[in-house]
Formats: sequence, structure tokens, C-alpha cells
Amino acid sequence: MSVDHYENFPVASALIPAALRPAIHAVYAFARSADDIADEGDLNPAARLEKLQAYRTALRKIQQSGNPDDFGSSELNQVFIPLATIIRQYHLPISAFQDLLTAFESDVRFMPFANQQALLEYCRFSANPVGLLMLHIYQAVSEENIVFSNQICTALQLVNFWQDIAIDLNKNRVYLPQDSLHQHNITVQNQASEKITPEWIGLMREQIAFTRTMMLAGAPLVKNLRGRLAWEMRMIIQGGLRILEKIENVNYDVFNQRPVLKKPDWAIISWRALTHF
Repeated sequence: MSVDHYENFPVASALIPAALRPAIHAVYAFARSADDIADEGDLNPAARLEKLQAYRTALRKIQQSGNPDDFGSSELNQVFIPLATIIRQYHLPISAFQDLLTAFESDVRFMPFANQQALLEYCRFSANPVGLLMLHIYQAVSEENIVFSNQICTALQLVNFWQDIAIDLNKNRVYLPQDSLHQHNITVQNQASEKITPEWIGLMREQIAFTRTMMLAGAPLVKNLRGRLAWEMRMIIQGGLRILEKIENVNYDVFNQRPVLKKPDWAIISWRALTHF
């Protein structure tokens, strides 16, 4: 599980069957490159949105033509030629890729989330499509599995937000719901340079508890899966829960102590993946 770039994407895991890795790499390449367009480099917002629109155009071309062999540039071809192949092979829903682009476009036009409902709606586009695509690739799609997957993916997105509060603040992004900040009389822009206050602890305790509850609500998914995917999902869930635990262990001071998974954590995660389901 990667917790460093594209939110908790299970790319290149040894648990993933070799036959499925090209498909997962193709999805990852799409998500990673689109994410970079939205967040990395020195492009202005208009140029970022233009490049993301080119991704939408490429998706429409796949939808209309099935398996095109040219998308108009080497940069697009590198992403979309393999993607077109796996979309056709695994009958992946184009809408999932379009939803991801909606999230990346939202990042370019970033506006703080007024409340938790708005934050969860963002996660519906930024995170849940990844889980849906994985279910399709593993041929594990069902209504129940989609519900569980959405809960896990949203929780993982929230884990990433709480883990990266300081990093995102440097990008002038605050993912904490504005109404919760106001309720606790907190201004995040000032919090980074101040002592961790009881108000901040109260706010973060609420966010961590909500995220953990959502993750555990989706955890029964592992019982509906088979083989390596079940173990991959066990590790992903326990990895996310471990990050939440580490945030609590530093008394919610994510400004000075960004929680990351280290070798001792992986031993704990592996043991819990084996015993906690």
C-alpha cells in the first residue's frame, strides 16, 4: 500500500497476482498522471484544466472507438493506449475514470469544504472510483461489495488528509470541514505555529473516530473476497487504521510529526491482518 503519493493505491503489491498487475498499473498510471497535472509543477490553473480536459477527450475516444491506437500525443498515448486495452478487457466503467477527473478538477479549483457532507461528496469522486475499478479487475463486483468498498476508500482518503494536514496547508488547502473548525474555534492557518490546544485535540479526536468507524464499517468486504485480494484488503485496512493510531500517539500533532508507516508498523499490520478479521 502506498501512502505517499496517490492515496493508498495498492500498486505493485506482491499480493497482487502477476496476471492482474498490467491492469492495475494502467489504472494507476492514469490516476497518478492526472493527479500530477492537478497538483505538481508550475502550470497555471487554466493550463491544468486544459490538460485534464484532454484526458476527458481521450476517455470519450475510448468509449466511442473501443481500442484506439493513437490519442494525438506521445504523452497521452503512454497513458491511454494501455488503459484502453484494460478497459476493454475488464469491462471497466468509463464513468469511474471520469469521476476521478472531476476530483482532480476540483483540486485545481480548490474551495474549502463547508461541512462533512461536502467532504464526503469529494471523496465519492476522488477515492471511491478506485475501489470500484479494483472490484471490476478482480471480478468481485456486487452491490454489497461496492458499498463496503466505498466506505473503505473514503476512509483511506480521510486518513490521507489527516496524515497530510501540514503538507496540504503549505498548498493553501484545508480539508477539515469548515463547520467543525468553527465549532471548535480553530483557525488552521494559525494552528501550525501554535501549541497543540485542547480545541485542536477535540477536533482531531472527532475526525479520527469518524474515519475509524467508516473503515471498520467497510471491513466486512474481506469476507466476500477470495485469495490474494482478500489479503491485500486486510493489509490496506489495517494500514489505514495504523496511521490513525499513530496520529493519536503523537497527540494529534500532525504539524511536527507526520505519521508514516515504518518496518515495525508493518509487523503490527501483518499480525492484525492475520488475526483481526
